[in-house]
Amino acid sequence: MSLQWTAVATFLYAEVFLVLLLCVPFVSPARWQKIFRSRLVGLAVSYGNSFFIVLIVILVLLLLAQGGLLVTWGGSLTPIWGSLTPIFVPPSLLRRLVTLISAQAALGASSQAFRKQAEGASQAARQYLEDNDALRKVQ
Repeated sequence: MSLQWTAVATFLYAEVFLVLLLCVPFVSPARWQKIFRSRLVGLAVSYGNSFFIVLIVILVLLLLAQGGLLVTWGGSLTPIWGSLTPIFVPPSLLRRLVTLISAQAALGASSQAFRKQAEGASQAARQYLEDNDALRKVQ
């Protein structure tokens, strides 16, 4: 296997591993949210985006140098962009998965806040009813 296809395969295997890691059920969305907001992950994302763009440009240049706009793969001619589709799809999948996990963590936090607010309102209403009953008994 040539250098560019080894790089593509390694890149795809790493992305599959990350998707599987994000899907483990015993890590809560709130924990993932804390991890996503850490400074180390922010730094990795900022450099990761630049690294991804540079990697794509290098792979496109290697594929263009290898055989023009068409690449022989499995006995048939496949357009170069069709060969690069597996490279572009997983990052968008990872980004969408991270967005959904973050949204789930935010919804969990807001529902917990609403529950506490409802419990407080219910407790205050109970207290007002007890005070009202006590005032009626005094009169």
